Amino acid sequence: MGRVNGDAERTSEVDYLIIGAGVCGLHQLHDLLEIGADVRVVDANSGLGGTWYKNRYPGCRFDSESYTYQYSFSEELLQEWDWKERFAAQPETLSYLEHVADKFDLRQHITFDMRLVRAEWSEDDLRWTLTFENGQVIRAKFVLYAMGLLSVPTYPRIPGRGTFRGLETHTFDWPEGYDVTGKRVAVIGTGASGVQVITDIADKVESLSVLQRDANWCAPLGNAPISKEEMQELRERYDEIFAWCRETPAGFIHRPHRTLSTDVTREERLRHWEELYNGQGAGLYMGNYRDCITEPGPNRELSEFVAGKIRERVEDPEVAELLIPKDHGFGTKRVAGESGFYEVFNQPNVELVDLMAHPIHEVTETGIRLDLGSGEFRDLELDVIVYATGFDAVTGPFDRIEIIGTDGVRLKDRWKDGPETCLGVQVSSFPNMFVLVGPQSGSASANFPRGIEDVVNWMTQTALYIEEHGIDRFEGRREAEIAWVEHVREVNSKLLMSQTRSWFNGHNINLERDEKPRVMVYLGGAPRYRRRLTEELENGYPSFLLSSSAVSATLST
Repeated sequence: MGRVNGDAERTSEVDYLIIGAGVCGLHQLHDLLEIGADVRVVDANSGLGGTWYKNRYPGCRFDSESYTYQYSFSEELLQEWDWKERFAAQPETLSYLEHVADKFDLRQHITFDMRLVRAEWSEDDLRWTLTFENGQVIRAKFVLYAMGLLSVPTYPRIPGRGTFRGLETHTFDWPEGYDVTGKRVAVIGTGASGVQVITDIADKVESLSVLQRDANWCAPLGNAPISKEEMQELRERYDEIFAWCRETPAGFIHRPHRTLSTDVTREERLRHWEELYNGQGAGLYMGNYRDCITEPGPNRELSEFVAGKIRERVEDPEVAELLIPKDHGFGTKRVAGESGFYEVFNQPNVELVDLMAHPIHEVTETGIRLDLGSGEFRDLELDVIVYATGFDAVTGPFDRIEIIGTDGVRLKDRWKDGPETCLGVQVSSFPNMFVLVGPQSGSASANFPRGIEDVVNWMTQTALYIEEHGIDRFEGRREAEIAWVEHVREVNSKLLMSQTRSWFNGHNINLERDEKPRVMVYLGGAPRYRRRLTEELENGYPSFLLSSSAVSATLST
C-alpha cells in the first residue's frame, strides 16, 4: 500500500491515488508507472475490470467493434491479442483486461475490496485523506477518479421489492454462473442491458414476461466471429483504424455522412438506410446523414423507416406498436444493438406487458402483481425477477462518497442542481482532485477506450508538468468552470439528443420528470475535446490555479 504510518499500519501515503480498476483506471495506472510516478489503484470490487467485472448477465457484450474497444498504447499488445467476435462478450472482454494487467504487471499496484466512503481535503498539508469501508485510510497528494459512468444500479421503487422468494436481481448484480434454463422469468426494462438479456435467455426459459414502461429504439448489431485471416488483416490496419476513430465525433469507426438527407432523393435515402440497417454496429445511428440527429424532419423519416422494420419483424401488430417508441426519435437516446431481439416476441413462451396500461402493483413472495384497473389484478408466478432498470448515471458514483473540499464544501451539495466541472476534469473548491471519467468530459460520450485515451494522455502530461514545476496545488478556476458548462450546454443543444429524457441529460433517480435537463455529458465530439485539452496544456493551464509551496517559500524569503 505504499508508505505506511499511523495506527496499526492502517494509514498509508501515496502521491497519485486512482479510484477504480476498470478500463480507465488500468490505462492511467500503466501510463503513470511509465513516467515513474508513485501511484496506486483501489477498487471496491474483488477483481479488476470495473463494468466488465460486474456485468455478468447473460448476453452482455460490446455494442462497439471489439477491435476499436482496446488499448492502443502498446504495439506488442495489439499484435498478440486475438478477438473472437466483432462485438466481444463480457467474458472475453474481462479476459482481455486481465491479460493487460498481467502483461504489464499492474496487479501489484492495485488493492481490491476497497470501497471509498469519505474523501476530505486538508489545506494545511495539501493532502486528501480517504477513508474506506474496511477502515483503511490513505493520504494522497492527488486523487484521480476513474469510476464507471454506469456503476450504480437503479432498483425501482416498487412495494414489496425484497420479499420475493426466488432470485431478484439487477442485471448489474447478476450472480456469477446463475442459469435460468427452464425457469419462469420476468425482465423489467427494455433498455440496452434488457435487450441483451431478453434475447439471450428467451429460448432457454420456460416462460418470459417482458415488462416495459418506455420503448427504446434498437438496430441490428451484425455480430459475427472474426476469422484468423480477418484478425491478421485488422492487425495490419490498426494504425489506420485508430487514426480514423480519433477523428470521428464519438470515437467509433462510424462517421456521420457529410451529405444531408435532404440533398438526395427519397429512393437514395431508403437505399442508404437499408445498407446501414443490414450492416454492423452503430452505423445507422452514427454513420448516417448528419441532419438525422439534428433536424426533426429528417429524424422523423428515419424513425418511420426503423419502425417499419420492427413491424416487419414482429408478427403481432399490437406488440409491434408497443415496441416502437412514441416519445423520442431514433438516435436521440442511446440505441441498443440487438441480435434477434424483435423475433423473441414471436415465441409462444414470451409475452410483452405494457406497464403504462398495467403497472406493477407490488412484488409478492411468488412473483409480481399487475394492476389491471377497476380493482382487478393479475399475478405473474415467477422464479426469477430481473431489473434491467438502468443506473444512477454519471454523478451517481460520486454521490455515494462524502467528498469534502475547501472550507467544508461537499461535492454532493455543489452538484445538487447539476454537475459543474472545469473542462470535465476538475471541480473548483476541490484541489488536486481529477475526474477522469465523469460529467461534461469527452470520455463520457465517446467509444470508451478512445474517449478515455484523450483524458489519460492529458492527465499523464499534466503529472509530468506537476513534477517538473513542483506543483502541489492544482484547482480549476470558478470562472472557467462556468464558461465550460455554458459551452457544453450550447454544443449539446445542437443535437436532438439534448431534448430527450435519458441519462445523458440527467434523467435518473435524482431528477424529477418536470426538472430542467442537466448538462451531464459533452456531445461536441472527441476531436474538439482533445484540441481543448491540448490547448490548455500548451498554454500553461490558464483555466486552473496552480501553486508551488517551494516557489512560495523562496519568494517569501
